[in-house]
Amino acid sequence: MNKYNGSNFDNFLEEEGLLEEVSARAQKRLLALQLNDIMQTMNISKSRLAEKMNTDVTRLDFLLDQDNTSITLESLNRLAHAVGKRLRIEFS
Repeated sequence: MNKYNGSNFDNFLEEEGLLEEVSARAQKRLLALQLNDIMQTMNISKSRLAEKMNTDVTRLDFLLDQDNTSITLESLNRLAHAVGKRLRIEFS
């Protein structure tokens, strides 16, 4: 019998010990997609964004990497400021 029958996907991930990792990756992917949309709207390249952040493209690529979830709040704040946005973090 399937022990996951009737449960939701979050319950499955939690039982498997994967919920936090999967959630962090999903949030980082969403953040990277949002930033990509902002960059396209503003017609700003990675090199120009890196320049505005006073960093290099390699470091910016590290920040934008959808699989890298070890980004600091300071880096996120600098990134938001560089594209004229405010960083907002909330619990739900």
